[in-house]
Amino acid sequence: MAYRGLLPDDYLDRLSPADRAARYTFAEIGPGSPHTTVAVGEDGICGFTTSGPCRDADEDGAGELYAIYVHPDWWNRGVGRLLIDDVRSRLSQERFSEAVLWVLVGNERAERFYRIDGWEPDGQRRLQDAHGLTVDEIRYSRSLI
Repeated sequence: MAYRGLLPDDYLDRLSPADRAARYTFAEIGPGSPHTTVAVGEDGICGFTTSGPCRDADEDGAGELYAIYVHPDWWNRGVGRLLIDDVRSRLSQERFSEAVLWVLVGNERAERFYRIDGWEPDGQRRLQDAHGLTVDEIRYSRSLI
């Protein structure tokens, strides 16, 4: 639902939670490893975030929010706010003073969410392969201090 109108419907219809989950390794822990936080509601998982060291060559020493997702049934219930607060706290504890994230161009809902949390576009833009689909993204950043 979050990407309807931004990505092709046939691509979104082919996405599988099991395939996506298989991409994550939960055994690696410690500094330098990605960290995933899962939000659980009454009926199961309602959202998650993944963060870690920034993968961009021009942002050496920054942290990165790799992914954030909240199931649409849980939108506007504070789950996203709790998850992004946790990411900022975790990255700060890992001694990052700045963080970045990438957002799909045209994803106004996400951009609004990030701006409310103090993230701003930093002028970087890229075309990225996302599971076989090329997407146009802009980078946001914010201080963690």
